[in-house]
Parts: sequence; C-alpha cells; structure tokens
Amino acid sequence: MTLPAPAQSLRHDVVASGLEHPWSLAFLPQGRFLVSERVGRLRVIEADGRVNPALNGLPEVQARGQGGLLDVLLDADFARNRTLFFCFSEPGAGGNSTALARARLSGDRTRLEAMQVIFSAKPKVASSAHFGCRIAESQTQGKPDGLLFMALGERYVRKDDAQTLDNHHGKIIRIFKDGRVPPDNPFVSTAGALPEIWSYGHRNPQGMVLSPSGALWAHEHGPQGGDEINLITPAGNYGWPVITYGENYGGGPIGAGLSAKEGMTQPLHYWVPSIAPSGMVFVTSTRYGTSWIGNLLVGSLKFGYLNRIELSAPFNGRVIREHQLLASLGERIRDVRQGPDGLLYVLTDQARGRLIRLLPD
Repeated sequence: MTLPAPAQSLRHDVVASGLEHPWSLAFLPQGRFLVSERVGRLRVIEADGRVNPALNGLPEVQARGQGGLLDVLLDADFARNRTLFFCFSEPGAGGNSTALARARLSGDRTRLEAMQVIFSAKPKVASSAHFGCRIAESQTQGKPDGLLFMALGERYVRKDDAQTLDNHHGKIIRIFKDGRVPPDNPFVSTAGALPEIWSYGHRNPQGMVLSPSGALWAHEHGPQGGDEINLITPAGNYGWPVITYGENYGGGPIGAGLSAKEGMTQPLHYWVPSIAPSGMVFVTSTRYGTSWIGNLLVGSLKFGYLNRIELSAPFNGRVIREHQLLASLGERIRDVRQGPDGLLYVLTDQARGRLIRLLPD
C-alpha cells in the first residue's frame, strides 16, 4: 500500500452539465462526445457542450439500483463503420444480467441502427447490484485484433459463483466482436466451463484498460476495504471471495478471513479503506508534462476525487505514489478518459452530472 500524496490543484472547465447519472464517455469525430446515462439513455454532446436528445434504438434496459445503461466503446474503425458497443442490465427470465450489444450510429447521430445483443451473462438473477460492465478492445502488437474484453460483477447475492466456471458471475470474458468465442480462450476445452471466460474470482470490476504493450489492467470494488488493481492473465484466479483485503460490511471477516492463498493471484495494489474505484485510463499525452506519461488515473466514487497513480515504470510496475485531484468538486467521479486532443475528461455521477475537461497548469 501507499499513502496518498497531498491533494493537487488542477484547472478544469465544464463541457456539459445536466446529465442524469452519466456512466461512460467516448469521443466522436469533430469534437463531439457520446455519453451513456445509467437511467437508460445514450446522448451525443456537441463540441460546444450542447446536449442532444437521447438516441433512439436502444434495447430495453432495466435501470434499477446499480443497473442501467453502463459502458460504451467505439469500434477502433468507427470512422469507417460507425460501429459502437455498449453494455447494460438486460431483463429476462429469472431477473437480469449484464449484456453486451453492438450497433451503428446513424449518419445524423439521432439513433442506433442494426442493434444486436452479442452476449448475455448467464444466469440471470434477481439482483440490482454488481453488474461490473467495462469493455476494452483487445490488441496484438499494438493493433486492434477484433476481440473484446468485458468485465462482469458477481451480482452480490451470488458471490461464490466467482470461483466456479459454470457461470459468468465475477468473470472477465473475451469474445469476438460478433459474439463468437475465440478458440484460444483458456477454458474452451474445460468440461463444464463457459468458453467465454478469460479470468475469474472477481467481485465487481468497473475499470479496465490496456497498456500500450497490450497488457490488460482492471480494478474492482472490494467489500468494506480491499478495492484492487489487477494485471489480468488468461485463466487467472483473482481470489474473491476466498481471499480479500476487505471485510464484511459492518465488520467481521469474509469466509476464513484470508488475504492470500496458493493458486490465487495477489493484486498489484489495494486500498483500505475503499475508495470505490470507477473508470481508469493510462496517460499517454504530453499535455500535462512528461512526469504524467505512463501514470494511471482512477476515479473515486466514495471520496469524490480523481486518483493519479505513479508507477515504478511508465505503464508498468508497482504503485509508488497517489495524488488526489479534483477533490474540491465534491462529486463522484464515474469515468475518466483521454481525448484525441490529449486532454483528460471526467464524468461526475450525480443527478445532474457533468462532463469536465482537465486543463494543464
């Protein structure tokens, strides 16, 4: 663990406001933005900050508790194919589950076309918590390779499912962009295992990013303490709920109270107390000075700041220092992204949430 450095000041301006619990941000051509609102809306925001009406063409979204319309990701070839992906809480027999859809944004940016659900987590359960739901596009040798990763929570009421391979709860999955299963996924030939699974033993991952080398990083919410940053490897078991640095809400050990066990991967970093992490991005831009390059940024929902994390090597290594940014906002930080202009943007998770641009000193 590291102790946070003193809070830092950073200039910012408000790009757009009045967003209802915005969850995810993507960058459209010509300076526009695409933002999901957890209540089940997807909006285009103009470069000048004007917020357009919600897009038509979305599937039914069960926006209840932590569920709703969550992460959104533009295809690497969006400029040519206008394809995007989004994940959401999908209602169905037995309750709901996290689902992943693909669609095309219409030329006039008012609706989704050719919408198709390409993955639905199994089984559906009656829960309004721990959907996970971050998406990342896989890369090989620095280039997109046609695969997607998606992080899935264990749904809270089914925490033990995170340790079994016959369900998608508490897993990170890997699929082709049309939903097919890659033949080299680690459990394709394992009897009784669902073939989409890439790693398991996760609690509620809500941040995921690839480093420039193609390494997959993810963070997840712990219970009371024990939020984690993990380096994700195929077939890796990240331990929940057998090992954790947290405890039950209200106190007391989880299970046998273990924080390590043979065969289970230790986190790269963990927080006690929890910061409730959400959103994550590596800084590759020079806009904030060379000392920021290779830093990891993570939002804190609980304490309402943006955490700038220095690593022992750019994009790699152990956590050596943490800096609290934007704490004066007093708003929950839900997502953080680096824009095509090299600047950083955050979404605040409020009833009247905001899209904020960070400006160098």
